[in-house]
Amino acid sequence: MNTMNIKSYIQDIFSISNQNQFEALCFKAFDFQYKNNPVYRKYVNLCKKNQNKIDEIMDIPFLPIEFFKNHRIITGKSQEQITFLSSGTTGSVQSKHYVADLDIYRSSFLKGFQLFYGNIQEFVILALLPNYLERSGSSLVFMVEELIRQTNSPHSGFYLYNHTDLLEKIDFLQSSSKKVLLIGVSYALLDLPVVKREVFKGVWIMETGGMKGKRKEMTKKELHTALCEKFGVGEIHSEYGMTELLSQAYSKGKGIFQTPPWMKILIRDTYDPYSYHPAGKSGGINVIDLANIYSCPFIETKDIGKLYHNNTFEVLGRFDNSDIRGCNLLVN
Repeated sequence: MNTMNIKSYIQDIFSISNQNQFEALCFKAFDFQYKNNPVYRKYVNLCKKNQNKIDEIMDIPFLPIEFFKNHRIITGKSQEQITFLSSGTTGSVQSKHYVADLDIYRSSFLKGFQLFYGNIQEFVILALLPNYLERSGSSLVFMVEELIRQTNSPHSGFYLYNHTDLLEKIDFLQSSSKKVLLIGVSYALLDLPVVKREVFKGVWIMETGGMKGKRKEMTKKELHTALCEKFGVGEIHSEYGMTELLSQAYSKGKGIFQTPPWMKILIRDTYDPYSYHPAGKSGGINVIDLANIYSCPFIETKDIGKLYHNNTFEVLGRFDNSDIRGCNLLVN
């Protein structure tokens, strides 16, 4: 493909250390996308944006996430190594993310996890993701499966509905020197029968959102309050990601998320998608994910959020009539 050395670009995005580097790579990504992604180029042209007059990040058009349902979003003649599918609701059209290079995805989520949590080999990861395991094409399952493998621990693994085995494993790991991370979809964590809260002492609990019609939707605050009470812990961690992205943001408590250096959140005006809000005001979430170079790094989501001055952000909910997603969308 023309205009950019992808290998060099990938090395550069995972070495970003300041805003100037991030912006320079954004413009490289935009130029590459415009020249090589026919769907994105057509969208930019329909927006009547002159690709030669994109001088600020906020000038870059963001592709509505719905396009992943009805278009093949992939650059040039690239062929997908895997297709990730959104969970969605029964009978709804699934988003399809054609991933041309799985190594980029692996690098992104492994580097992201290490950035926020440190050496993965210090962890035992226990995963409670029943609805994701019961279908194919889940990017979350792919990620957690690789994280589990990277722990090099015989105790890491997935649990479906074998709650007794999971609780026995957590109890057993109380004497381990490893950090224990329990990652689960919200309703599965709420459904986990807890007899002895003390076995969760020191366990890091991370919810990935999603009631999937199994329970009534809850606000983030309600969910975290319920989970803290249930497990006897002080904070609940969260992961914010989606099928259409290759990077994740993490929260270590209170629903406040941080992004890795190659990912950025912008908050758009809900009535004018080309106008952006300053920190402290809620609006639609736009995501720049520079790892997403082979599909689209500039995504306009259906999520509502708020940005803070230190570049952390909060997810407040979703726009009306948008699909129920498995990525931390709880109406507030």
